[in-house]
Amino acid sequence: MTDVFGTSHKDVHEQVVFCADEQSGLRAIIAIYNTALGPALGGTRFYPYAGEQEALADVLNLAKGMAYKNALAGLDLGGGKAVIIGDPSRDKSEALLRAYGRFVQSLGGRYITACDVGTYSEDMDIVARECRYVTGRTVANGGAGDSSILTAFGVFQGMRASAERVFGTPSLHGKRVGVEGVGKVGHRLVDLLREDGAEVVICDVSPKAIERVRQRHPEVDVVEDAAALMTSDIDVFAPCALGGVLDDDSVAKLRAKIVCGAANNQLAHPGVEKQLAERGILYAPDYVVNSGGVIQVADEIGGFDMERARSKAAQIYDTTLKIFSIAADEGVPPAVAADRLAERRMSEVGRIRSIWLGR
Repeated sequence: MTDVFGTSHKDVHEQVVFCADEQSGLRAIIAIYNTALGPALGGTRFYPYAGEQEALADVLNLAKGMAYKNALAGLDLGGGKAVIIGDPSRDKSEALLRAYGRFVQSLGGRYITACDVGTYSEDMDIVARECRYVTGRTVANGGAGDSSILTAFGVFQGMRASAERVFGTPSLHGKRVGVEGVGKVGHRLVDLLREDGAEVVICDVSPKAIERVRQRHPEVDVVEDAAALMTSDIDVFAPCALGGVLDDDSVAKLRAKIVCGAANNQLAHPGVEKQLAERGILYAPDYVVNSGGVIQVADEIGGFDMERARSKAAQIYDTTLKIFSIAADEGVPPAVAADRLAERRMSEVGRIRSIWLGR
């Protein structure tokens, strides 16, 4: 049984809402980790979970990750997330998305939704027909469009910072980068890596995704799966699929010098970050480097400007370097340094909200 209230004060979520609409088939969970910095912003994941407990565990982890991500991205937003239980290719419908929008609207702005795995900008347009608290809409409807654009750009900036730390140069030219998952974000990351002169090897469970990359970049190598990718001769490992890929076994076999990718919750359990550090593998915390997407959709709230959002996402390079410096100074893994920096901002800025402004 998942502990909704958490095992420590740092794991307590402010609000968890279960949403169900029998006629449309909607079964969703919205989790708000905290609103210390502002309303909770996080995407909606549409995924065929094995059951409600698996979905609950995922949404709780993702909501917490969004709080830390938004804090380090310099946004005045808290952390939240939503999951819809089902197969999007079979269960997604206008009625379901509109029912979901009604539930988001019922929270009165405490939670702002966006795209994630299994949902797209076109889906957010439908959700927005019932709800004001939606970002990541299509450009035609005044939105920021596909957030994978700046997600990939931000990961690339984090990878450049990692290369600066390990290789002494921010360029990936001549380095061999393994990209696990070449879907919405991964295929864009491959484009950026090839432009920078990196050698790239990929894997994906979808033959169509692989073929799309190979059509653009026939020189890219392909391996069977993530296990084969991690044990191959690569300089950088970029997890861009689902989370939990880095566990005791995979870290022991990993040959890369750097881990930097777009996937959320890449570490399978606490302690993996120490194992990476002990093996001399530099880990760029996922919620730091993949924050370009949330920066993009957050900019939509005040009227979207791509150049402004891209400029803010470029700062991921400096933030990543700052975290590496703190980690070295304090003798802790980068993941611990990132957590401390995020918690400090949530605490210090969140405290200011206690100053009474009057009615």
